[in-house]
Amino acid sequence: MPFSPRRRHVCLLALSGVALAGTGCALSPALPAPRDEAARLAWIDRLSWGLSPGTVAEVDREGLSRWVGRQLRPHARPAPLPEAAQRQIDALRISQEPRQQLAMALDSQARAIAGLGADEEAKRAARLAHAQAMNQVVRETQQRFVLRALYAPDQLHELMSWFWSNHFHVSIRKGPVRPLVADFEDQAIRPHALGRFRDLLGAVVRHPAMLLYLDNQQNAAGRLNENLARELLELHTLGVDGGYSQADVQEMARVLTGLGVNLRAPGEAPVPKLPPALAGQYLREGVFEFNPARHDAKPKTLLGQPLQAASGLAEVDEALDRLARAPATARHIVRKLARYFVADEPSPALLARLQERFARSDGEIAAVMRTLLESPEFSASLGHKFRDPLQYTLGGVRLAYGERVLQDSAPLLGWLNRLGQAPYGHETPDGYPLDQQAWASASQMNTRFEIARALGGSGAVLFRSEARAPLEKPPFPALAESPLVQRLQPTLAPATRQTLAQAGNPQDWNTYLLSAPERMYR
Repeated sequence: MPFSPRRRHVCLLALSGVALAGTGCALSPALPAPRDEAARLAWIDRLSWGLSPGTVAEVDREGLSRWVGRQLRPHARPAPLPEAAQRQIDALRISQEPRQQLAMALDSQARAIAGLGADEEAKRAARLAHAQAMNQVVRETQQRFVLRALYAPDQLHELMSWFWSNHFHVSIRKGPVRPLVADFEDQAIRPHALGRFRDLLGAVVRHPAMLLYLDNQQNAAGRLNENLARELLELHTLGVDGGYSQADVQEMARVLTGLGVNLRAPGEAPVPKLPPALAGQYLREGVFEFNPARHDAKPKTLLGQPLQAASGLAEVDEALDRLARAPATARHIVRKLARYFVADEPSPALLARLQERFARSDGEIAAVMRTLLESPEFSASLGHKFRDPLQYTLGGVRLAYGERVLQDSAPLLGWLNRLGQAPYGHETPDGYPLDQQAWASASQMNTRFEIARALGGSGAVLFRSEARAPLEKPPFPALAESPLVQRLQPTLAPATRQTLAQAGNPQDWNTYLLSAPERMYR
């Protein structure tokens, strides 16, 4: 049975390690706290964007169990970024202008081009200016992601935010979506990344970035667009094998009619004239718009049961409640979490325990994650999960430079583009793959070696204030002298240590370490 809001809050405190007698919440046993140095470092590596001196020092001070408990708290105030990183984020246009107003301004800029008449030169200049503004938004959104991933103290929250952004993927490759991606992450994903799945789902479905990306602004009574409905069932909740039918897709599309996006400024787009029976249902929040005149109000049946809600938005909520609590959704979501955090093919026993926790906690993500971390399967998997390009590249920068804040993210974003995993850059709504097979080709390994050589030999490109400024001397990190790397060296295979011993200079030593087989796994 679902928890009440109060009981859910109390139980989340308990899951975070706060003992609360008389609450009716069974406290989970303390998380494993391995004394073995290699195991402790492997835990940190798996639950962060990679080992860094600062994160390891936090765990040394707090102890692993307390650090993990703090990372799991879904409602704690996020720890601040280093000042140098936050200053860069604050200087971005996407930080200085409300993102939904920015989307309206860029849409107005695009529409104004059509009003330039036959002046082709003016049109070309206007198109170029608009394209440059859109590309700036993309760069800034990606730059902000990199800064947060590298330097945020709440590393598990950063990982979970990326996981859900990838699960509910919206792509910067679709033009009108671009100025809304940063807002989508801030408003729909990050507040719920360790909260309740139903709250996350609701925020995603109503966000203008998702509605635009999957064309739901074109979905209206008598003129259905099934894109969002299909992906909602296939990718976001039940899964491709979740037991739904094409009739369920059509019924869900009918549920979603009327949910759309209005990129006109309020003065440009007056409230539509509606009959009195519908006028009270109209809603506009930012660029999100629900127009009840476009909503199919006829009775609907979803997953074999009728929907009972009397109004359009209430009907959406009822349908999302049903999807969020469906056993197929629990099965699909926990499998994907286990594939990301444990193994490409998680054991049926682990999946069964996670699915039970999902159902018993009413989809509390922190509770599911704690069960996952307590499992013997998680501990046994450490060091055996292949790093995707984001994990490999960000992990290399964190290991090489720790908490030193980069000044130029362009080289790093260029590396990620070469590896095929630019943030928010996947073309299709299924997001980037989570399995080793997708990222372990010979060409991928060759590119990783080249990036290891670039980072290990001239990593100072990340710290130039201008792209053509001279590199500092030496232009590479002193990895062999790093106390953290020295702690890692006993965990390296004899063949890796032998290769390092043959390095002729510090650049080669760095390259060999950063491209070692051990750096391909976490």
